[in-house]
Amino acid sequence: MQVVGYRARVEAHAALLLAEDGAVTVERLDPGTALSYRLGERHCAGAVERVGPDGRGTDGDAMVHHGCDAPDAPYCPEHTSRWPCARCTGDCGKPIEACEEEHAVYLAAFAPDTVKVGVTRSWRLQTRLREQGADRAAHLRTVADGRIARQVEADIAADLGDRVRVPTKIAGFADTVGESFWADLCAEYDPLSTDDFDYGLDLSDRPLAETLATGTVVGTKGRVAVLENAGSVYAVDLRDLVGHLLEEGGTERELQSSLGAFG
Repeated sequence: MQVVGYRARVEAHAALLLAEDGAVTVERLDPGTALSYRLGERHCAGAVERVGPDGRGTDGDAMVHHGCDAPDAPYCPEHTSRWPCARCTGDCGKPIEACEEEHAVYLAAFAPDTVKVGVTRSWRLQTRLREQGADRAAHLRTVADGRIARQVEADIAADLGDRVRVPTKIAGFADTVGESFWADLCAEYDPLSTDDFDYGLDLSDRPLAETLATGTVVGTKGRVAVLENAGSVYAVDLRDLVGHLLEEGGTERELQSSLGAFG
């Protein structure tokens, strides 16, 4: 069995996608779920395809897995999707169909005092913010298409940046966004609307960053799952699990213990 993907909790449940002999199962990461897997070797996760009842690629509800033995993880070059908008600054010919849709420019804030600018199609704004695990957000502008949005984003990114690394997000999991920090940002950028997000983690201490699939799920935030194991709390970047083979049974590795384990 191999981890071949994951889902962040937005409207549906956070989950790991597990594949074995071409079949894909969904391991939901609801709070209270007990995971008991050992991580084996890691290689390319291949590709997951949605199929209809006839077993064909009709974008249905069922999923099939196309395996790949390449050593690259989580994906080899053949199975790596290259999103043309990843580093776009609006100097383009709108190469994909989605570029023609209305876009939103937003700020996403992460506790205690980190912020980034981003863009997404307007109808995906709330989804995109939750996918990233934002604590607070500000909708700055709505524009006609993706090219204009990228141009606006590039201007703001020169001051605020447009990326936040997962370790930086995890560092603030037990914290909140500073009120004065957020108030100053809103005063400067005068947003159309703002949002606060609650992921129900209720952590008293910062979780330890770790790569494991053993423990009880406390909750998820963006692409990070929080697990309790032997009295310690761990933050697991789900992308770091993709490509790993899994074996039934808890981890046998010695893990660092959090301070809360000795309380």
